Amino acid sequence: MADERSTAGSPSTDGPGAVSREILEHEPELEELMRRRFKVGAVLTAVMLVVYFGFILMIAFAKGSLDKLLTDGLSWGMVIGVFVILATWAVTFIYVRWANRDYEPEVQRLRRG
Repeated sequence: MADERSTAGSPSTDGPGAVSREILEHEPELEELMRRRFKVGAVLTAVMLVVYFGFILMIAFAKGSLDKLLTDGLSWGMVIGVFVILATWAVTFIYVRWANRDYEPEVQRLRRG
């Protein structure tokens, strides 16, 4: 019983929730991978914020140019609104492609050791 209490606070390599030695060995690589994931996510988030807030600012301050018609029933505001939706899809596609091509294989490699 005394042995259990003395090792209760120390990390173990067996049992549920234990830290494996493989993870500890790859910690610098794992940290670099997490930094790259954060960087990709931050850049794509910034792109979307610029697109969304740019559109909102145009609605707020440039209404006159958004209501100009390109053709019957099609204004610049509608075209730019469609662009915002397509940009969302594009950014999502870019992230998924990056995650499938670069991130997941690296995670699998680190798991295998």
